[in-house]
Amino acid sequence: MILAGGRGTRFWPLSRKKCAKQLLALDGKQTMMQQTVARLLPLASPKQIWVISNEDLRSAILKQLPRLPRAHVLAEPIGRNTAPAIGLAAFLLLRENPAAVIGMFPSDHVIADEESYRATLERGIEIAAAGENIVVLGIRPNRAETGYGYIEVGSTFGGNALRVCRFTEKPNPEKAATFVAAGNYFWNSGMFLWSARTLANALREHLPRTAPILEEIAGTFGTRKFAHTFGKLYPKCENISIDYAVLEPRSAKGERASNLFCLPADFGWNDLGSWTALHEHQTAKRNPSEGNLINASGVFVLNAHGNYVHAPGKFVAAVGVSDLVVVETEDALLITTRQHAQDVGKVVKYLDEKKLHKLV
Repeated sequence: MILAGGRGTRFWPLSRKKCAKQLLALDGKQTMMQQTVARLLPLASPKQIWVISNEDLRSAILKQLPRLPRAHVLAEPIGRNTAPAIGLAAFLLLRENPAAVIGMFPSDHVIADEESYRATLERGIEIAAAGENIVVLGIRPNRAETGYGYIEVGSTFGGNALRVCRFTEKPNPEKAATFVAAGNYFWNSGMFLWSARTLANALREHLPRTAPILEEIAGTFGTRKFAHTFGKLYPKCENISIDYAVLEPRSAKGERASNLFCLPADFGWNDLGSWTALHEHQTAKRNPSEGNLINASGVFVLNAHGNYVHAPGKFVAAVGVSDLVVVETEDALLITTRQHAQDVGKVVKYLDEKKLHKLV
């Protein structure tokens, strides 16, 4: 189950409502969405892959992924965060095969070592299929990042898996530094594995108001009633992430009672959360002169360092500037620094407030 409903606001002005970050080729010739599907295909056929997005993006997703069944690309009538999205998948698959293991994957991540990635998933599938188990892929932190959730782990389980003690959402800088120094914390990658039965039961337990709604929607799938039922009932679901809805209350049961497991992921993960992250990722791969990454028809650089410039079709001269991010499109120009690139999403919020719809 691939989640592809985000707007990618921190990649404005390239990322827009109808062509969001996951539909852009930010790291290679394939789009982020196409890369996500391609690295999963050795483990599952196109008929086993589902995507949940929105009406703005559905047609573009279908064009980019022509091998997927059209009915497997679902468009939420309104965004309700990750718990209802992945919960709907659970109840859809529960009707066909309750023991089926569902993988939940964001559509905009970069994976460097795909063989290691698939090997980790296969181990996670084994654990998820062995009982009422929930598996999360954890990334070992290399800095006190405040933009990710953290997973506290305890004892080992079955070799390389670790029992989960607690989930903590996006801590402040001081707490993040404490977590990293402790050594038994991982970043929450947003990638999970569980059987359809396990997740459905977890949602019935922890989201008793939303679970019956999702089950009713799933019951109409494949009939003429589905679109109407989906549009009418889905907005009634709680707007909550799977982390808050299921994982945090599960972890409160205790390390051995929760059946939550973390698999350390050492396969070169990056969620490319901002222009700065993209610059760092591509710089590590290409090692360009003075750290400048410039996408243009011609380039002149003098005493310039660590800049990211996207201005295709233009001649770019970078003189005496450092750590800038400059992104040009036909109707917009972004100028910021790598330090402040996390704030680009505030531009989109401003444009929404001013109803400048053509720019979002």
